[in-house]
Amino acid sequence: MKVIIIEDELPAYKRLSKLLQEVTRDKIEILTHLDSIEASLIWLQNNPTPHVVFLDIHLADGSAFDLLKKVKPDCPIIFTTAYDQYALEAFKTDGLDYLLKPIKKEDLLLALQKRNRFTKLFSQKETTEETPKVNTQTLKKRFIVRFGEHIKTLDVEEIAYCFSSHKATCACTFAGQVYPIDYNLDALEQMLNPMDYFRVNRQFITHIRAIKEMKTYSKGRVFLALQPAIDESLIVSSEKSAKFKKWLGGEL
Repeated sequence: MKVIIIEDELPAYKRLSKLLQEVTRDKIEILTHLDSIEASLIWLQNNPTPHVVFLDIHLADGSAFDLLKKVKPDCPIIFTTAYDQYALEAFKTDGLDYLLKPIKKEDLLLALQKRNRFTKLFSQKETTEETPKVNTQTLKKRFIVRFGEHIKTLDVEEIAYCFSSHKATCACTFAGQVYPIDYNLDALEQMLNPMDYFRVNRQFITHIRAIKEMKTYSKGRVFLALQPAIDESLIVSSEKSAKFKKWLGGEL
């Protein structure tokens, strides 16, 4: 497995490189160690894609997210950081995993095992029947909505979340506009791309980009704050929290 490590703290780099040799029987080849956004950008633009990128979120000359706006490696990215408040943004940039420093051997092993599972799923054609498929024929690209005496088309990409209230179903856009919609949430759940939208509870389906903040709650539940804001508490139940976290990580 060929990896690169983007890390500006030498002790953290040495620890990670040592752990990589200890946690797996696979041969790990560290192609390079980069310590800045500038150096990483140049390397990624001029070298073959590695199998995995280990990416520290805080670098001396900027943020990992700034780097990913300029170049997007076509391989799994495992984020490393001493802070846990960047988890949501990391998953939104298609990060495979998020390791807190000091990195624990068992967490690193789980991240590498996840990488191996994804590689097998996407590289072996004979296993495609095991991979959940999205039936694109059933997914909607737009809806017709009514407001007053007017009608308009509403592109799915505009919808931040859908909710039911007083026996009516509405869609709220990222711009904060609310429109009644002629489908219930059960039907909408089949029409919206499950990679982007998640059925939180009986009343809400949300887009991943509408999640402003997440907090752990009692009994394994997760509290969500949405943008545009809502007036009620939105909580992912303990029964759904495992599926929700997989969805955040890009797993259906």
